[in-house]
Amino acid sequence: MINTFSFIQVLHPRTDNFCYRTQLNVTRFKEKTGTLQQERPPSAAPPAPAGFPLYVRTRRKRPQFPPNTRAMEDRRHPEFSEKPETSHLEHREHNVSRINSRRSSHADPALEAVTTANAKLANPLHGIPREQLLRDVDIFAEERGLKHLTAELRKGALVAQDPLAFEIIDILDEEDKYYLRREITHKYSQTKTLYYMVVMSSLAAAVQGMDEAVINGAQIIYPAQFGIGSKSQRDTWLVGLVNSAPYMCCAFIGCWLTDPLNKALGRKKTIFVTCLISFLACLWSAFTNTWWHLFIARFFLGFGIGPKSATVPVYSAECSPAAIRGSLVMMWQMWTAFGIMLGDLIDVAFYFIPDQSGITGLNWRLMLASAGIPALIVCCQVLFAPESPRWLIGRGRYEEAYKELSRLRFSPVQAARDLYYIHVLLEAEKEVLTGRNRLWEMVSIARNRNAMIASFIVMFGQQFCGVNVIAYYSSTVFVQSGFSQTAALLSSFGFGMINFLFALPAVFTIDTFGRRNLLLFTFPFMAICLLITGFSFLSPTRNGQLAGVSLGIYLFGVFYSPGEGPVPFTYSAEAFPLYIREIGMSFATATTWFFNFVLSITFPSLLTAFKPQGAFGFYAAWCCILWVLILLFVRETKGRTLEELDQVFSLPMRQHAAYGLRQLPYGFRKFILRQNVQAEKLYEEDDNSFDGESERERGNLVKREKTEGGTGTA
Repeated sequence: MINTFSFIQVLHPRTDNFCYRTQLNVTRFKEKTGTLQQERPPSAAPPAPAGFPLYVRTRRKRPQFPPNTRAMEDRRHPEFSEKPETSHLEHREHNVSRINSRRSSHADPALEAVTTANAKLANPLHGIPREQLLRDVDIFAEERGLKHLTAELRKGALVAQDPLAFEIIDILDEEDKYYLRREITHKYSQTKTLYYMVVMSSLAAAVQGMDEAVINGAQIIYPAQFGIGSKSQRDTWLVGLVNSAPYMCCAFIGCWLTDPLNKALGRKKTIFVTCLISFLACLWSAFTNTWWHLFIARFFLGFGIGPKSATVPVYSAECSPAAIRGSLVMMWQMWTAFGIMLGDLIDVAFYFIPDQSGITGLNWRLMLASAGIPALIVCCQVLFAPESPRWLIGRGRYEEAYKELSRLRFSPVQAARDLYYIHVLLEAEKEVLTGRNRLWEMVSIARNRNAMIASFIVMFGQQFCGVNVIAYYSSTVFVQSGFSQTAALLSSFGFGMINFLFALPAVFTIDTFGRRNLLLFTFPFMAICLLITGFSFLSPTRNGQLAGVSLGIYLFGVFYSPGEGPVPFTYSAEAFPLYIREIGMSFATATTWFFNFVLSITFPSLLTAFKPQGAFGFYAAWCCILWVLILLFVRETKGRTLEELDQVFSLPMRQHAAYGLRQLPYGFRKFILRQNVQAEKLYEEDDNSFDGESERERGNLVKREKTEGGTGTA
């Protein structure tokens, strides 16, 4: 598969947000003291005052920089005594946490190789002297036929090397600084072209959600028409086979076509082709008259769903500036939930349409066909959208890439910065990957293997927590609990709406509480909700069944949406080191689609064999098992730099599992007995470093006056 999330910016939204929060605090102080130029056209901006107080981050006492940061300390911002990290992405001003296994890991050649590769890919421009960097830019401009852009490329390269130091780059004029500053203080102020692309990507995510949801309503109607509506083992397996056909195709064929499609066609054309396939397959489904014909039509739908689900997030990330890349990653899950809600609503709307002369089952046919309408809209939209600049640069089409970046950015210096940085990053990737067997290293190196296991657990858990049982079969479950078909469809729409609404806070909770903590908190409640749903069928009264099933399913959506909903893709994107992230995300995506297929094909038979009590109890048991697996084997990635993540995942699995077991008595004493106990810190921090967890410490600015010599001490 393609580099499912190409840049680390895509995969580390937390670091992008932290970087921009840091600079935002700085800029807001300047505004209060009158030292920041007003947000007005650069030509009218007054010059900045010559001197003002010096600010420095602190943790109650002065940070002591390790020796390897002294060179960086000399390049501090003239107005703020900060230690700018030259990584294009990991602008973290705290020292790297010291991990228990740090000493032993330095002696591990495999881990050192991973860390070296990460450092190279984090920012290939790090450590290059200014004169050498400018010479490299001149050579690059001449070789690529961009001599007319040499001046802008020189500016852009210096900004890319140290994005937070643009205020002191002498060759930038005031207009350049105005747009770079505004990129930080108004990160959601973007060009119309970029927002056009965002709308298109959101609609593409909704297409996927609708594809998944419309079958929920159709399946309570079409099986009887096709002669597979009985409760026999044969019929239940055939219903599951028809419903799961697209995900079978995704897992075994569709996802693996993503890479050749993108290489041959590019991002735009791949999105166009896959959305066209989705539209035609949905239309085809509406004209079928046998179960095997519907199975074939839905199987071909997988050729649209699989490559599209991998391409659109990459396309969005490659077109977006670093400030909002993380938000766009989260938006894919959110708008997929919106598509599920819309699909459930369409099921309700079309259910009442009667059959016409010569047409049997017009209502379910319209349900399946309607999922193709958003795909057709995306096909029309993508014709006017920009092509991915990264894809164009990878094909040597630099002039076209610059033109597309100019459409996506406000100023030439921003476009030139991204153009040159993408170029050097692609060159660094070629260098790092030469002579490596990445697939073997993902399994053989302990750091990578631990990330793979953790990613597998959260991706497997996203399916076997039972959510898609409800997304695909909630209408059937509601009918069995005593609802009429109309009431069942309305109740399914209620679940879709809850799933979407509670996905909105996930943008904030995932970086506030951490990935692992969210999973550990929500999984027990999801298990309880599934048990409530299942055992409500034992109620002797019809009203008791209806109330219990509805309550259990709705509360399940409340706990799923901010936890296991957004965490798996975000976590998997963070866990793998940069040089194998392409393969790692391919593995994670294939995992979720495969188990999606397994779940959707087996649930009808499971429901018949074990009754609703046993079926929902089965997935409740899996929630409990997954809670234990997360406790023992899933490591926290929130607020960690690349080097810290290498150390976190290099910790032996047995040691982390023992730590997880020790958390059980701590949690019982703290949250049940309400005792004041201290949490064990698995990762030891340097005395004078920021721990990466406290927002208050991150945001502290302590005023210090300039010394008589005009320099500040940090």
